[in-house]
Order: sequence, then C-alpha cells, then structure tokens
Amino acid sequence: MTFERRDTRQVMVGNVPVGAGAPISVQSMTTTKTHDVDGTLAQIYGLAGAGADIVRVTCNTVEAAQGIAEIMPRSPVPIVADIHYQYRLALAAIEAGVSALRLNPGNIRKEQHIKAVAKAAGDAGIPIRIGVNAGSLDKDLLAKYGGPVPEALVESAMTEVRYFDDVGFHDVKISVKHSNVPLMVDSYRLLADTTDYPLHLGVTEAGPPPGGLIKSVAGIATLLNEGIGDTIRFSLTADPVEEAKAGKQLLEYLGLRERTGLDLIACPSCGRAEVDVIAVAQEANDRLEELDLPIQVAVMGCVVNGPGEAREADLGLAAGRGRGHLFIKGEVVRVVPEEDMVEALVTEAKLLAEEGVEARLAAKDASAATIAMEERVELLSVQGDANRAAERKAAVADVATSGTD
Repeated sequence: MTFERRDTRQVMVGNVPVGAGAPISVQSMTTTKTHDVDGTLAQIYGLAGAGADIVRVTCNTVEAAQGIAEIMPRSPVPIVADIHYQYRLALAAIEAGVSALRLNPGNIRKEQHIKAVAKAAGDAGIPIRIGVNAGSLDKDLLAKYGGPVPEALVESAMTEVRYFDDVGFHDVKISVKHSNVPLMVDSYRLLADTTDYPLHLGVTEAGPPPGGLIKSVAGIATLLNEGIGDTIRFSLTADPVEEAKAGKQLLEYLGLRERTGLDLIACPSCGRAEVDVIAVAQEANDRLEELDLPIQVAVMGCVVNGPGEAREADLGLAAGRGRGHLFIKGEVVRVVPEEDMVEALVTEAKLLAEEGVEARLAAKDASAATIAMEERVELLSVQGDANRAAERKAAVADVATSGTD
C-alpha cells in the first residue's frame, strides 16, 4: 500500500525546499571542529558528494560561529548551525550567515531566550528546526509523563512552537527523535496528527553499523511509507559520509528519489552455485560503486535460474561452471571465462550507461544465447532440478484433474 505524502507547510533551508511536497532531502552532520574551516569544508564537500543536501555543523563556541562565517560562502550545500545551551551562539550563527538553526528545547529553556532567537531568525529570513531529543528532554516533562514517551516529546515541540508564534515566527521544521524505534515511530505519528509543520526524521543515537543502520531504516522507512517525513538523517556512530550514503540509498530504494547511483542485488547463494557468490558480489559492488552509475545490477549464483529471476535488472551476471553469463534485462548477451566475469560486468556497465539498453542488446554476441542454453541444460542434467519443477507441476495437474465431483 502506498501512502500519499502528508500535506505540510514549506521552509527553505538555503536553496533546498523542505515540506509541501518537495523532494525528501538527506542531511548529515560534520564531526570536525567548526573553527577548523578547511577541515570542516573538506568534510562538507565529501558529504555533498555522497548525497547530503543539507549539512549541520556544531556551533558551541565563538570561534565555531566565526568559522561558520568563513564556511558559508564556500559551502556547496546549505549549512545548519547546531545550538545547545547558549542562545547567544544562535544569534552569533545568524550573524555569520548560516542557512538555518537547530535548537534543542531540552537545554535552551528560558522563554525570553527562545523568543529572542526566533525573532532574529525571522529578521534574517532563515528557518529553525525544533530538535526534541528523548535523551535531553526537559526534566519537568519527564516528571509529568514519567519518561520520554511520545506525548512528552510532542508537548516539548509544541511548547516551543507557541513561543515562536508569540513573536510571529513560523519558518519551522520539527524532529522528535528517540533511540527506541517503536517510540520514535509513535512520536512522529502523534506529531504528524498534531501539526502541519514539515518533519525531520531520525532515530537518535542509533549506534554503529550494522545495528545503527537497521534501527534507522526501521524507523525512517516505516514513517516514509506512511507519507510522514520531509527530510531525514541517519545518526550513525561512523564516518558521516556513511550517513549520507545510507539516506540517499534509502530514498532511492523506496522510490522517493530518482536513482543516481548503483543498486546491486544478489541471490543469497545455495548449493547449486558454482562460485563463491558472496565474494563475487562484494567484488562487483566495490568495482561498480566507484563508477557511481545509475543502474541496477544483479549478481546471481547460477545460470539455471539467475537470468530469469533477475530479468528486471538493467544488467546481470550469472555464474556457471567455469564461465559467467552476462545478461541485460534477462537476455544473455555474452559468455565469458570465470576469471574475467567481474571485469566484463564492469565494462558492460560502463557501455550500458553510455549507450543504453537497446544499443547493448543490439551488440550482443549472437552465439551467447545458444551457449547459455546448452550450459543450463548440462547443469540441470548434472545437478538435477533442485526446485523439482517438472515433478511438482505434474502433481499439481494430477490434483486439479482427479477425484470425484
């Protein structure tokens, strides 16, 4: 079931629209000291190259705010200043020309300070993300609700919204992050029912991969498939480039973003495989990922079922006995020696991206289909039909036609 995107207001983070049907954007955060301008810019460029549309930097000192002033004119993407505790650093970041702010209601609590920042942001024409975090929730709300439950997180966000309303500031996006996936999902669902501001999705403190990736996908994808969410961040204990890559890939896999990079699919292998499918798939993935081609590639462990099972892939490789069968949209176009099959796959991927499917099908080896069929028949005779297709079909027909009315 496909859900329609939730209707929201829209804010502009630099030149990136968030909400109101705009493409879902990917965010990440630098791990450098922001006063290290060159080091921070190098990481920002790396994140942008990996798929980040917006990058957040910490603004925890005067020197960091000064660094932002130097970073902004040189950044390839909009920059968000992350503010904790010291509201004057938010004012300093605005003066430095930042694209947006992130405020944590759990540690900037004085109403007059919050309103001062909102008024300054309004004068500067930049949005603020209200970033509620279960781990730093206001102690009064923790006492009221007995813990960081969804109702507490949403109340924290909406209290901040009311402060903003008082000074006429409405360029807002909101996050209610939790490290517990079910509670994170419930918090965002409740928030989506409460307000029409755009939402920034994330599982906070998700941890290192693979667990952090699994938790992030579980929470973020659940909500995106319900039409909830306008911008996302994977909060991983890892190189932030991995966050940007994961966010971009998730949106592509969900069909929420046009594919711009590799989508490699592979069978899990079985006793029929004549090669180490895991090793071949990893080698193919490493080689093809460097090319960053917007194609889907399949690596299959056998020639018996591989091309048919992966016929929707743009390009594929099925491993036979000592040889590899290259196929495009399920049609075998070349048979190559096993030791050359990954290299041949990479070469064909480049040509496919340059020339297109029809041209590469037209350039296929005329004998490939015949060789592939002969090898398939040979392997079936040696290995037998692991799926027992003929036997099962006969049994199905017997059940369907026998018996009494």
